[in-house]
Amino acid sequence: MQCLLCKNDTIFFISIKDKEFFKCKKCHSIMLSPTNYLDKENEKLRYKEHNNDVFDKRYQDFVSPIVKAVLSDFDKGHKGLDFGSGTGPVITKMLKDHEYDIEIYDPFFANDIEKLDRRYDYIVCCEVMEHFHNPRLEFNRLRNMLKTGGVLYLKTKVYNEDIDFKSWYYKDDPTHVFFYHIKGLEFIKKHYGFATMESLKDMIIYKI
Repeated sequence: MQCLLCKNDTIFFISIKDKEFFKCKKCHSIMLSPTNYLDKENEKLRYKEHNNDVFDKRYQDFVSPIVKAVLSDFDKGHKGLDFGSGTGPVITKMLKDHEYDIEIYDPFFANDIEKLDRRYDYIVCCEVMEHFHNPRLEFNRLRNMLKTGGVLYLKTKVYNEDIDFKSWYYKDDPTHVFFYHIKGLEFIKKHYGFATMESLKDMIIYKI
């Protein structure tokens, strides 16, 4: 199959419990075969199981690196979007507590497509990019929604060769279909014209 991010050739990587994974020869990202994706109904049911409570202290701590970065980089006069906000948009809640102007979009739970036609100073995308069935399309969308000087804040687990993929818990979620390597993150920076990319412990930051 062709890499869903950079369109280069992939090779068969591993089969686990009747699921096939492929690895890109170029960007080294790993992807689940589309034949193994959940259908939309079961994907939504899986997301509903998360039961994310915006008042949960552990959940707030988990997303706090992104919240702190936004508070440091922007102020109340800037416009933000929580892309893939899910059932519990905790980042939005925490930023609104600081009187920040941020909206939510989620294809399953807040599918207001008009939000996708607007432009934002910053976009947060927490534990979402690993769910992208078409990462190439989604990153093009995200890039185009950012204003000049805009920032994209992302959170996901990044794959590297030191990880034993077979025992890696992150691949066990049936809605996790694409696992990014640092080379894939660098491809995104170059291909979509971001000025900088930082891959930190708690998040990935792209700036225009």
